[in-house]
Amino acid sequence: MLSILTPAFNEATNLDALYARLVATMSQLGIEWEWLIVDDHSRDGTFAIVQRLAAADPRVRGVRLARNSGSHVAITCGLHLVRGEAAVMIASDLQDPPETLGTMLERWKSGAQVVWAVRRQRPGAGSHAGFAAIYYWVMRNVVGMKEMPANGADFFLVDRAVIDAFRQFPERSVSVLALVMWLGFRQEFIEYDKQPRASGQSGWTLARKITLVVDSVTAFSEAPIRACTLLGLALLAVAAVLVVAGFVRWAQTGSGHLVLLTSAMAGVAGLQLVATGLVGEYVWRALEESRRRPQYVIERATEAAPRTGHAAPPR
Repeated sequence: MLSILTPAFNEATNLDALYARLVATMSQLGIEWEWLIVDDHSRDGTFAIVQRLAAADPRVRGVRLARNSGSHVAITCGLHLVRGEAAVMIASDLQDPPETLGTMLERWKSGAQVVWAVRRQRPGAGSHAGFAAIYYWVMRNVVGMKEMPANGADFFLVDRAVIDAFRQFPERSVSVLALVMWLGFRQEFIEYDKQPRASGQSGWTLARKITLVVDSVTAFSEAPIRACTLLGLALLAVAAVLVVAGFVRWAQTGSGHLVLLTSAMAGVAGLQLVATGLVGEYVWRALEESRRRPQYVIERATEAAPRTGHAAPPR
């Protein structure tokens, strides 16, 4: 059985259309399937739509999170609950065409355990495209995930072995996509054309984008701390030269030393603040992990489901 996982936030206008296309696609493929929708505490009638679809079709089920936690937490919740031998994460806004599932399933049946659908283009993305380019550049060149596609991939299929491995990681502040790629296994890529959003507005805010970048870097790389250390040593060397030059100028002319000393002190103080902030990011994430709070709490479900987001043991 194939599990289709969809995180949804304020997607009441898109779910019926996505359901119709999933039914048509899966009917052509002729395999057993389920559709799990994780409502990320939407403010519209998203969960009402989920309940109606689930009542009419037993292959559909859904849960509603007790608070809005972001798409990566919603995906994590879904991966804890899916039942299939493989699962596909597909967006609810119809930007990821369900018709691509056939090619992904072929790669899986041929032995791939992770299949990434890599976008050729991102129509209508605007500023989102620029941010995505920066994010994937950071992941490839700073974090060191060279295999990550330059254009990004957030539409993917994972085998049951990958799902069970993922469920062993109770981390809170992490990119699901980066973690799946970090896990390894046999990973392959296909290309597809990402479509314009069908309707509504994305809940992917600038604040959440920045949080994703910070989480991704701090979860998989110590590069910021090392860069900060090297920059600190360089700035201290420059500060020492400025101090010496300031004293020399003061000895020769009797003026100028205050400006140079102030510049050196300000530079060192600024670097200390940046370093403290970076270390603080790591310490904060360590504190979050030590609290052992669940990643999510389920408010309602179309059927019985675990109520909290602690990782379940492998099947």
